[in-house]
Amino acid sequence: MHEIALWTMLFAVVVVLVAALCTRWGLPSPLVLTAVGIIGSFLPFIPHEPLEPDLILVVLLPPLLYAAAIQVSLVDLKRDRRGVVLLAVGLVVATAVVVGFVGWWLLPVPLAAALALGSVVAPPDAVAATAIGRRIGLPRRVVTLLEGESLLNDATAIVLLHTTTAAIVGTITVGDLAGGFALSVLGGGAVGVAAAWLLGRLRSHLPDPVSRTAQSLITPWVVYLPAEEIGGSGVLAVVVAGLLLADRSPIQLDATTRISQRINWATIQFLLENAVFLMVGLQLAGILQGVAASELDPWLITGFCAAVFATTVLFRPLWIMASAILPSREGSLTVGELGVLSWAGMRGVVTLAAVFTLPPQTPHREVLVLAAMVVVAGTLLLQGATLPWAARRFGVRGPDPRADLLAAAQVMRTASRAGLAELDRLSADPAVDVDEATVADLRARAQRRADAHWEGLAGSGRAGWSPPGASYRRLRAAMIDAERDAVLEVRARGDVDHEVLAGVMNALDIEESMIADLAERLDRTSSTAGVAVDHVAAPASVAGECEHLRADEGRPDPEPRSQTCPICEAEGLNPVHLRLCLTCGFVGCCDSSQGRHASAHAAETGHPVVRSFEHDEVWRWCYVDEVLG
Repeated sequence: MHEIALWTMLFAVVVVLVAALCTRWGLPSPLVLTAVGIIGSFLPFIPHEPLEPDLILVVLLPPLLYAAAIQVSLVDLKRDRRGVVLLAVGLVVATAVVVGFVGWWLLPVPLAAALALGSVVAPPDAVAATAIGRRIGLPRRVVTLLEGESLLNDATAIVLLHTTTAAIVGTITVGDLAGGFALSVLGGGAVGVAAAWLLGRLRSHLPDPVSRTAQSLITPWVVYLPAEEIGGSGVLAVVVAGLLLADRSPIQLDATTRISQRINWATIQFLLENAVFLMVGLQLAGILQGVAASELDPWLITGFCAAVFATTVLFRPLWIMASAILPSREGSLTVGELGVLSWAGMRGVVTLAAVFTLPPQTPHREVLVLAAMVVVAGTLLLQGATLPWAARRFGVRGPDPRADLLAAAQVMRTASRAGLAELDRLSADPAVDVDEATVADLRARAQRRADAHWEGLAGSGRAGWSPPGASYRRLRAAMIDAERDAVLEVRARGDVDHEVLAGVMNALDIEESMIADLAERLDRTSSTAGVAVDHVAAPASVAGECEHLRADEGRPDPEPRSQTCPICEAEGLNPVHLRLCLTCGFVGCCDSSQGRHASAHAAETGHPVVRSFEHDEVWRWCYVDEVLG
């Protein structure tokens, strides 16, 4: 028992240290941990226990899929449902069949066994796709397709595997195949929907964030196990429940619970997703020992593994390119995006775990296991390592942080406008006790929160000067440090109860985390200023239309009267961001600036539309309708 505890502790330490170093040095942790595991598998003092399939499929896979599902937008998945279905169902089934026939042709095994291997290697891994995709930065639609595919394809592959393994040990008809598939999909989906409804109602009535977070942590198994018991897909049930619960969490959960769950699930995902890659590598030596005892010719085994790997890798781009020819209401991906999507087919933990579920009487089982391992290690090390290069080669980039900040500024402006309207209603209600100082303070806070996003755009980083929002964040962070030190001094004296002090410390921590999160996003934005090739325009997701914007559409910009805000220059002020009036060419400072001269000019003259007067920015704003264009 002590030895097991020791090795478990050492395993966890290796995972944390290697993953942390990869983050610090900018290396892909899935690839590095797989390589470390491969090296460790050949060291004699490291235990070489075979991987238990239930450890992966029942213990580790449900929380991993749930953690991934709660980060995926259900709205985005609905929008790209055709592409997700083609990848998660069509591609998995087609890959299983093609690989199965290639294996049956090369190896003296029954067709059912070869098709079982095809089912094992068919699904790309959700953990590998999201881990590497997050690191290199890909277009959001490509990421949505990869995440949707990886979340749903495991259910397809496992259903196919159960069917083909049943055929290995017995006989199965086409009707059995169709019935089993339908029960798995419909049963798993029904359990996922029902569980999401029940758990959603339950968590709304739990008394505190701790109990609601605890419920969240057991949700994957609460959903997975009943679905498996009725013959449904537990994998599909977990994914469906995670997507629905995440979609409803802004309504059903309070802010403290959402923060708690986000941090806890991020920690669990970090530990588990890195641990499974180390597990993958540690299996190699044991697999090779099993193959060494095979009666097959080594050259046949080598050629078989190479053929399975090549078929798995090459069939994916053929399917994706053929699917791209079909008409789609969601719009077509670019050639570069299709290329990246084709190359992002890393296999991982599900493939490795599933192959160990092959029945012991499967002919040449050890060779089939080796082929699956070759596909896992090969795709991780080949495709995973070269995916950043492929993205650059295809000219595919992630979303411009400045465009994201522009969209966030518009959304925050909309939210602030709604909040201020409610403040006006409450202020006018005689039954509500408010005072002018409180109202003025709330207005200032709402304005400052909205202005912070505008300040993060290209014009906010002038040398030797910080915009008001940056100054506020810096000063408030220093104040919080001083306030925390004072609370710690009170704690050291033992004058106040711990529970009281903990409440004060939690409030300071929440405020500090909000400041730090915004500062981090703005830092990422400023680091890309002037680097992106494209002009920053209003993102389609938030761009609006009004008569004033339509009137200026296609009309050449007027000649700017100056290169900076002349009123700020005369008054000795520093403009944060500049606007160009599209009616007369006046250049004024934005609402985040001290002077707010662009808004004043619009109010005085009635000129409605301005354009950003910053480098590489072409978005417009209508002051009358408050619409970004």
